[in-house]
Amino acid sequence: MATTVRRAVLTLPAAPPGPENPLPALRPLDRTHTIDERERAALPRDMARQIGYRPLTTVLPVRILDGYGRERTPTAIDTIVIENDRLRATVLPGFGGRVHSLHHKPTGRELLYTNPVLQPADFALNGAWFSGGIEWNIGATGHTTLSCAPVHAARVPAPDGGEMVRLWEWERLRDLPFQVDLWLPGDSDFLHVGVRVRNPHEQTAPVYWWSNIAVPEGERTRVLAPADEAWHFGYERTLARVPVPVSGSVDRTYPLRGDFPADYFYEVPDGARRWIASLDEHGHGLVQTSTDLLRGRKLFVWGTGAGGRRWQKWLTEPGTTGYAEIQAGLARTQLEHVPLEPGGEFSWLESYGPLSADPDTVHGEDWAAARAETEEQLARVLPRADVEAAYTAWRRCADTPPGESLATGSGWGALEVRRGGHELPGTPFDASTLGEQQGPWLELLEQGAFPTPDGSAVPGPSLVSPHWRDMLETAPADPLTEYHLGIAQWHAGDRAQAVRSWERGLALAPSRWPLLRCLGVAAGDGRQRERAADLLAEAFEDLCARREGGEEWTAAAAALGREAAEALLAAGRAAAARTVWDALPPEVRRRGRFRLLEARLLIAEGDRAAARAVFDAGFEVADLREGAEILGEVWARITDEPLPDAYDFRMRPTR
Repeated sequence: MATTVRRAVLTLPAAPPGPENPLPALRPLDRTHTIDERERAALPRDMARQIGYRPLTTVLPVRILDGYGRERTPTAIDTIVIENDRLRATVLPGFGGRVHSLHHKPTGRELLYTNPVLQPADFALNGAWFSGGIEWNIGATGHTTLSCAPVHAARVPAPDGGEMVRLWEWERLRDLPFQVDLWLPGDSDFLHVGVRVRNPHEQTAPVYWWSNIAVPEGERTRVLAPADEAWHFGYERTLARVPVPVSGSVDRTYPLRGDFPADYFYEVPDGARRWIASLDEHGHGLVQTSTDLLRGRKLFVWGTGAGGRRWQKWLTEPGTTGYAEIQAGLARTQLEHVPLEPGGEFSWLESYGPLSADPDTVHGEDWAAARAETEEQLARVLPRADVEAAYTAWRRCADTPPGESLATGSGWGALEVRRGGHELPGTPFDASTLGEQQGPWLELLEQGAFPTPDGSAVPGPSLVSPHWRDMLETAPADPLTEYHLGIAQWHAGDRAQAVRSWERGLALAPSRWPLLRCLGVAAGDGRQRERAADLLAEAFEDLCARREGGEEWTAAAAALGREAAEALLAAGRAAAARTVWDALPPEVRRRGRFRLLEARLLIAEGDRAAARAVFDAGFEVADLREGAEILGEVWARITDEPLPDAYDFRMRPTR
């Protein structure tokens, strides 16, 4: 059959990602994926330089997604299906363009780990993420902020005369447009993926890309790559070169042979073909290969420890096969960012498909032979020259205008194209996609001032890049402008000027809580614990006085109430924290995150028995952060008993 592209609907038990957190993400990123300066000094010079190259301090201008729960209901999810008589790929355009499934028809094998549920968890840079399939990670170290966001999608003529699917969006952390073209030739066992990241600005931009592939784990599943060494990174936040396959007397190429979650970034030699494969006990599985620009390869394992297994269950449902991740990226490790010059672009082609190799050799003790067998079978079914030829053919189509629209992403790209006049052949950001969130910024661009806001409304998203900051500085200095200007200044690292802008706005603001909250975060950043508690408590009181109900107000109340209560507890003011707790909407207090907050409050009030009762009654913190140890820390303040399994998400050895 000729390759076909069609829309379809997939029904999955899903927990919706929930509303955006309307409070700007002023707080620094967690340090889960960082190493300190002393560690960096011992690394190869190019790696150390790229690790230190413009790391993010916040996820501004993107908003946090932390309003999801764990109640899943059957949900119809729009998909795009690309199919020939060999492969069927199912894509989720509403969730970052994730490839949910890659089914090989002749063998009936699913090549990916396909999650039977859609359950958000706090792994993305901005919160909500879910496991399974192939995801396209762009922006900065971590899972993309587009994990649970829509992208644009359309049909495009393929190099072989058929059809392919183009996905594209404007990545807002780095202000860069990108595209992902999914091309499945009519007689091919391999899905080709052409990727392009462009820098339309006059300044060099830091770029991060890792294609993340979830594959089934099994007792006899082995991950192979062309390397004899790897960089091991664990949740102890250290990066160390280790031998492959055996490290610490354990063969780490088998995902289920380690105790704790860990990354292994393979040191692929210059000139070697770029590939990584996951093969089961019979020698069958998935292989990914690419043109040489995509140099990095990685294995992530959950391990067999209680915390890793708990996370596996948390991300899916009981009885589901676990998974590991094999990945491919622009740099050797995910701690690095690569500079892209003004007006430049990065482009490459990846290929995904089935691979079978001799199981005795693949699982033998001779690592060199296992690698050679795998690479020989890859060369047989997809020669390196064929990947290069496919890349050359795809590049001729990369600028082709999209045809029929299959899905619509955000309006932020259209706003940036309007502002900058960018010419981006192949990835049009049409003015028709401009929406309510872009409206005030479009007026600022065209009229030089924001529209007069409703005095009680929750402020919309902020923009923070230099060109928008310049416009804010010359706009009339009304409270809303000062609010957004302070956020842009904060993002640029000018913390003192940000505080001055917020203080100026506060003097005339009809609604004080947004500015008070920003000032409270600034005080906390400056280790002014008492002042931070005062400002955040005052902000929450002002918000409650403007109680309006509705999803946006509830999201603001939950986020600000949590911040205020935690700041008051940190300042040793349990009675004031109790006042905030009592003022929270009842439906918010029932959430797992707030049940944990209640336990902390009870401990501060001296009632450990009541705090223990909260744990005994059971709760689930839906937005528990990857690597967070708060559950164990609070439990240890209640009792010396072992942490119950239901609360054990520890990703590193206990001290």
